[in-house]
Amino acid sequence: MSKRVYLNAFDMNCIGHQSPGLWTHPEDQSDRYKDIDYWVELAQLLEEGKFDGLFLADVVGVYDVYEGKPDAAIANAVQVPVNDPLLIISAMAHATKHLGFGVTYALTYEYPYMLAHRLSTLDHITKGRVSWNIVTSYLNSAAKSFGLTKQIAHDERYNIAEEFVDVCYKLWEGSWEDDAVVKDKERRIYADPSKVHPVEHKGKYFNVQGIHLNEPSPQRTPVLFQAGTSTKGRAFAAKHAECIFLNGLSPEIVAGSVKKIREEAKNQGRSEEDIKIFTIFTPIVGETEEQAQAKYEDLKKYISYEGALSLLGGWTGIDFSKYDPDQELEYIETDAIQSVLEGYTKANPNKKWTVREIAIETGIGGFGPVAVGTPEQIADEMENWIRITGIDGFNIAYALAPGTMKDFITYVVPILQERGLVQADYKAGTYREKLFGDGKNKLPENHPGSQYQIKKSLV
Repeated sequence: MSKRVYLNAFDMNCIGHQSPGLWTHPEDQSDRYKDIDYWVELAQLLEEGKFDGLFLADVVGVYDVYEGKPDAAIANAVQVPVNDPLLIISAMAHATKHLGFGVTYALTYEYPYMLAHRLSTLDHITKGRVSWNIVTSYLNSAAKSFGLTKQIAHDERYNIAEEFVDVCYKLWEGSWEDDAVVKDKERRIYADPSKVHPVEHKGKYFNVQGIHLNEPSPQRTPVLFQAGTSTKGRAFAAKHAECIFLNGLSPEIVAGSVKKIREEAKNQGRSEEDIKIFTIFTPIVGETEEQAQAKYEDLKKYISYEGALSLLGGWTGIDFSKYDPDQELEYIETDAIQSVLEGYTKANPNKKWTVREIAIETGIGGFGPVAVGTPEQIADEMENWIRITGIDGFNIAYALAPGTMKDFITYVVPILQERGLVQADYKAGTYREKLFGDGKNKLPENHPGSQYQIKKSLV
């Protein structure tokens, strides 16, 4: 297999991320999340391992569906407490040269003018190594914290998202011309006002009138990630995303989602080369099968049952405290992350999950596969996923921080490099160029954001 495969580390500025309870393991260091040295060390480790990026998740609410209160989430550190992901990136960027950074922002509770400003600033100070993971939020607790009585309906959130990103494109692509900044000290002119244009946007959700506060950053528009696989989310991703993050418990399930996304992208006038698709993957590595399995069994002892169901409750909108642990799960449509519950109940008709089983499954690595084995077996499993699904890369999740990443980099990455799957060294360029090729720094012409690019006059 000669396909170039991309690797992101999957993390969050919190404790434990997607492995509820494992922060109590004596080898886990994720409770150092408040220490900037912890993040700098991680970034340097990932760059040594030739990872393409660090993908930082985020939430703006608390998981309070379980038992109708946040107690289980707070007690078990289920993505709370949590710090802002953006504020740690500048230090990590300063300590590295090539690693890309993906930052999650829920646009439902942001204003496009200020978010565009923050992301342009980050693109400048990282020298073009930033991406934005576009999410719409999924927690009722977030809605209440921002003054709403309840979560905005699922599809309406994506309607807001359409207009939100449209405003951002106008700011990033259409406000400053490429040669607006002249830096002429003799004439005492930094930028030519005739080449800086105000945005005039009047829409259903946003009214924006004014210039973009930032001069053009290295990428202008950051690389665009998106993680929605519901019908509405998939349509949004196929139209706007350059990289798509989706989850699934088996390659056959993920293959179906990949096919739908690529078909939808084609319907939007885009090609397969325009989109990189990633899926979550948690490796448990041992020198032998027996050691790997023993490590996995040891990790399972630290899973928090309530913590896992608290996490699942937030993702699905279902209070699992009302269910018997051995009760089989059935699909219920909610305004939360529809693809999670769908993945357990609809996508694989041959498997019936009990509440207890999904708690254990979620307890290590969240909603996605956990591969347990030798370095060669882990590499084989990754190749199997690529062959069956057609994905372009993996978001590597951890069971223990930073031990999972260290083991993967030490034992598995060299095998993937020998097989020609992952890079042995970095190429120059921005994050977009590293993903899509030399010279491909701007949004392609078939991307909706490119319509706002200021065209050079031939006269």
